Amino acid sequence: MENLIKCTVCGYVTEKEKLGHKCPKCGAPKEKFEELSEEATEKIITSDRTNDIHMDIINLCMAIEELAEEGEEIALDPPCVAVFKKAQDKAWQLKQMCKAELAGHVAKGKW
Repeated sequence: MENLIKCTVCGYVTEKEKLGHKCPKCGAPKEKFEELSEEATEKIITSDRTNDIHMDIINLCMAIEELAEEGEEIALDPPCVAVFKKAQDKAWQLKQMCKAELAGHVAKGKW
């Protein structure tokens, strides 16, 4: 398993072997990094893919919102507009659920 370390100044996490002389995010010296426990490292590694999936879903929802807005502006007919409005609402809800899940991951150290 990879040895992950965390900047105590800004929270940036990286592999120990990849850290240079300072934090790439905030510039803190490498002495400000602490090694994460095996449990914390495991949480981060196993959640990495699911976090990426949540971000992909968020981006897709944003695209759906934009497309649905365009469809509403075209306003071909009322049933069509109703579908676009529903798509916008559902995409926004799903986007918010994914954001809440990511916030939960961060709160649990899984990022």
